Parts: sequence; C-alpha cells; structure tokens
Amino acid sequence: MQRGKVFSRSSYPEYRRILSILRTETVGGGLLLAATVVALIWANSPAADSYFALRDLKIGYEPWHLELSLGHWASDGLLAVFFFLAGLELKREFVAGELRKPARAVVPVAAAIGGVVLPALVYVLFNLGSGGETLNGWAIPTATDIAFALAVLAVINTHLPAALRTFLLTLAVVDDLIAIGIIAFFYSTGLQPLMLVAALIPLALFTFLVQKRIRSWYLLLPLALATWGFVHASGIHATVAGVLLGFAVPVLASGKKGEPAEGLAEHLEHKLRPFSAGFAVPVFAFFSAGVALGGLDGMGAALSDPVALGIVAALVVGKAVGVFGTTFLVTKTTRASLDSSIAWIDLFGLALLAGIGFTVSLLIGELSFGAGSAHNDHAKVAILAGSLISALLAAVVLKARNRRYRQVQADEERDDDGDGVPDVFARA
Repeated sequence: MQRGKVFSRSSYPEYRRILSILRTETVGGGLLLAATVVALIWANSPAADSYFALRDLKIGYEPWHLELSLGHWASDGLLAVFFFLAGLELKREFVAGELRKPARAVVPVAAAIGGVVLPALVYVLFNLGSGGETLNGWAIPTATDIAFALAVLAVINTHLPAALRTFLLTLAVVDDLIAIGIIAFFYSTGLQPLMLVAALIPLALFTFLVQKRIRSWYLLLPLALATWGFVHASGIHATVAGVLLGFAVPVLASGKKGEPAEGLAEHLEHKLRPFSAGFAVPVFAFFSAGVALGGLDGMGAALSDPVALGIVAALVVGKAVGVFGTTFLVTKTTRASLDSSIAWIDLFGLALLAGIGFTVSLLIGELSFGAGSAHNDHAKVAILAGSLISALLAAVVLKARNRRYRQVQADEERDDDGDGVPDVFARA
C-alpha cells in the first residue's frame, strides 16, 4: 500500500449490502437491549426466583446428553445460528468482500487483532495476583458486539459515513473469527474424538448439497442439526458447528442458466438473519444477562472483584487503545492516509464503540467460570458496566461529529445524473 488511502468507500453494491445488514442488526440491537433490561429487572425483583427457575428449567432427551437448561439451549443452540451467520459473513468477506483485497484488509484485520490482544493483556494484569481461576476469563473482554454497537448508534442518531460503517462491520467480522478460534481452542473440555469424527459425516453431506446449490430445507436442516449434535457431544462448544456449516456454503452464484442470481450464502443470510437478530440473540441475552445485583452494596462488591475490574478496564481502555493504536500504527507505517471524509477523532470514537462487548463476552464468561458462579455473576456486571461506559464515551465523541457526518451522508446520497448510483460511487 504505497501512499494509498484507508477507509475509502467500497463499491455501491457492497455499500448497499452493508446497509441492509446494519439495518437488520440495528433492530436486533434494540431487541437485545430490551431483553437485557427485562432480564435485569426480573432478576432483581421480588419474583427473581421465577426468573432463575425458568433459566434453569431442563428440557431435552437425556440418552443423547441433550437434557439441557433453557439457558444452556440458548447459549449452545440459538447462538449456533448467530455463529452460522458469522461463518457466512466471514467467508463472504474473504471471497467477495473487503477482506479479499490485502490492501483493504490489512487495517481492519490489524485493528481487530489489536482490539483482542490488548484487552486480554489488560485483564491479565489486573488478575495476575488473584490465582489461576480468575485468569480463565482473559478472553471475556476481547469481543465486540456489533448489534449492541449499532443500537447505540441508532439511539444517538449519528450518521456514520459509508467507510466507517464498512470498517465497523469488517472489524466485527474479524473479531468474530478470533472469538470462534478462542472458544474452539481454549474453552473446549472433555474432548471426544469419536463424536468429532462422527460430526464430519453430516457436515460432509451438507457441504456436498450446498456446493450443488441445493436449497431444500428438509435436506439441509436435518444434516445441520446432526452436525450440531455431534459437535456438542464431542466436547467442543456447539456454536463452532454453526461456523463450520457457514464456511461450507458457497458465496458466489453458480452462474448457470436457470439458477437464481442470488448466491446460496446470500439466500440463507436473508432467511436467517432476521431470526438471529430478532429472536436467537435477544433470547440468549435474556437468559444470560439476568444477574442479582444485590443493590449498591452488591454492585460495589462485584466491581471490587479483580475479574470485574479487569473486564471494565479492558473494555473501556484496552479495546479503545488496541483498536485505535493499531489502526494508527498500521496507517502510518504503510505511509497511507485517511480518506478525506474521515478524521482521526472519528476512528477514536469507533474504537470506543468497539468496547461494547456483550453477546460473545457473556458466552465466554459462562465458559470461563461456569453459569451461576460468583465470578461469572461479577463478570456479567462488569460486561454491562464496561459496555455502558464505552457506549457513553463513544456517544459523546461521535455525536460531536454528527454535523460533519450529515454532510458526508448528503454527498453519498446525491445522484445528479439520475442513473440510480450516487455520484461519489460512480466516480470511485
């Protein structure tokens, strides 16, 4: 990248695709916020026992080791849909999106890595003297919740330029890839190789069918469920099955005569994203976010735990410095420059926004300490507190730039020649 520009606009079709994804995730983020609030109110009300009884209610078939609590079904089952879509989006980005071009990929990839490594180091520094168990939570503050972040943007009514929206989504996609690897390699227990080998059979059949562009749900769904079931039984977290299934789906349309112009990955994304954003993730949040705070004394005790202190510091400081600092270093060392529509303060606001860690952070908290444990409850409080602080700081920075964003948005929507493509994209 010789004196190129970073954060420049993508193509118009890519811009429209990203806008469509962000709209869905923004609605999902609102539902996520609502589910979290309901869970917190219920878990701290006189009827709290009924909330925890519902969360811990077990259903399923025990001979197949699938008699799980509702909370467990939400984290292992419903979140598999979320990770399936993450797998689809990851593959699409590497095959046909922003990550297929090394010059465009280097900054968001580096920023995502910096936004994982530094928060993990901050957390470890806070917990070095607290014993081995607390160090298990090192990965909790490493993930960014795109839906929650977009909900914050919707609430503060900011108008991010297209390049920043693309960067935010790409950063979140790479973040998800790293989180998937962390869950698979560091939070898998009691590995059962035979079950893992068995999972390859339905996965291979699913891959064969989707590569043939077969869209019949009655063929694909049973194979997907079988893959999930075997991976769950193997000791690897079941959400990894969703990622593997997503990676199997072809991104590009076959181009054959009579075949739909819409690729299978795009088709499945359109079908499943509303379910994931509108139901799966909010339900997971409802069962995971509920924690008895115990009033001000309880919150004080929770936030005095090194686990909680480490998470808050990592989300608020570690994420912001990691994402912004890495972006700055990569940009300067490659002698690139920012696009004219963006300033460094915009990147700092986005880096603060990346400190909103929720869905995957809650999941890793449970994997680190166990559902219902004291450390896990303290981690939940810290995730909520750190995400709230990050959101407020990001809102201050980004809202202050909203007048500039409105000017950029007006430029991105202007179509003086009436050809249906905004002029800034036609010139790109």
